[in-house]
Amino acid sequence: MSELISETKRHQPLPTNKTKGPKKDLSRFYIFATLAVLLILTFVAFQRMWAEEINWGEALAQTLGNLQTMFLQASFQNITFAYALQQLFITFSLAVITTVLSAILSFFLALVVAENIIGGIWGRMIKALVSFIRGVPTVLWVLIFARVTLGAEAAVMGIAFHSVGYLVKAYSEAIEEMDFGKIEALRATGASWWQVIAQALVPTTITSIIAWTFLRFEINYMTALAMGAAAGAGGLGYDLFMAGSFYYNVKEVGAITLLIIATTILLEYTSVFLRKQLKKA
Repeated sequence: MSELISETKRHQPLPTNKTKGPKKDLSRFYIFATLAVLLILTFVAFQRMWAEEINWGEALAQTLGNLQTMFLQASFQNITFAYALQQLFITFSLAVITTVLSAILSFFLALVVAENIIGGIWGRMIKALVSFIRGVPTVLWVLIFARVTLGAEAAVMGIAFHSVGYLVKAYSEAIEEMDFGKIEALRATGASWWQVIAQALVPTTITSIIAWTFLRFEINYMTALAMGAAAGAGGLGYDLFMAGSFYYNVKEVGAITLLIIATTILLEYTSVFLRKQLKKA
């Protein structure tokens, strides 16, 4: 009889928590309510931006007409295509300089932050510092350094400063994910600290480090375009700002935008190609 009872209990369905349904429905209600409130606030904000009444049909038609002129009739008028390429090279150089400087500094700081290399109190202090650096947007760092210096120097310092906060985290996580047995094996043979770094750490993490560095380079390139106007650092971003705000030439804005898009697509294809080559290596 006891065996029959135990067998019956074994085949009984497990008890389910019936309170999950109402909680799930309540969470869904909160999400939709929040979205609805944000949508209403957005609509009210648009309505109160201007005192006069807006003809939305006319505004939409004018916007579509400007987009058509911008991209279908794009042309360089105040600057030449050769000058635009020269300014694009300046922006590209700004991205390269900030990425290289931040990558070198970030690698050595990541060695201190990584728990399997150094870690400790110094690692935690640096980790807290780079977390604070990442929390401040790049444009704010550029504006902060613009109080000290102007032009390209402020842009370089601001972009590189934020890049360090980004890359230290990425590099240290890649280092901490490596097989600690390789480090212990080299230390057991009497290898020095720098030999462990050169023979175990770098070959193991080089793929991840290069991938993160190139990703940050793409971010720095787009940031350099924006900072060209915000910090007066020059480059193609400054010409885009002048075309759009100073002499308002929609056709030239379209030409510069198309050049930027083409360059961004080229960088993306280059990034994908390099990642494939690194995976094969």
